[in-house]
Amino acid sequence: MTPTTILRALLPCVLAAGAHAQPAATFNTRQLTPETALTAARAALEHCRKGGYQVAVAVVDRAGTLQVLLRDRFGGAHTVDVATNKAWTAASFRIGTGALAAETQAGKPMSGLRATPRVAAFGGGLPIEAGGAVLGGIGVSGAPGGDADEACAQAGIKAIADAIEFQ
Repeated sequence: MTPTTILRALLPCVLAAGAHAQPAATFNTRQLTPETALTAARAALEHCRKGGYQVAVAVVDRAGTLQVLLRDRFGGAHTVDVATNKAWTAASFRIGTGALAAETQAGKPMSGLRATPRVAAFGGGLPIEAGGAVLGGIGVSGAPGGDADEACAQAGIKAIADAIEFQ
């Protein structure tokens, strides 16, 4: 074999190896289906109803874009924006809004985040996570206090946990 023949034979291997060494130009992400987001919202709303609370429930995708919004008959007008902002905050910061409230109190290093538009630093918003990835967020507003809102949000996540964990 001549050196040229050897080079011609090895060239495809060298090019293929180089192609694998470069980082990918795109990536895939998992998203909640509208049906799954609706299931979570309905479960959260139902949990709040059982407690006697009239609320709004918002579910956003991983980018914070609203997928589902449900407001009960007598949920206050403010609950629509508050629930949506709680869901957005949870998805965006990848932390529950109650935990974010603790981390952004006056005098803490991240206290300035509270001045950011849409940041809801009070309980009632949770990230929706599965397989180590944030798929979205759920926010509830209208129950008496952030802990009650968060319990409703948790019920929404619980309703879809099996469906999203093993996909």
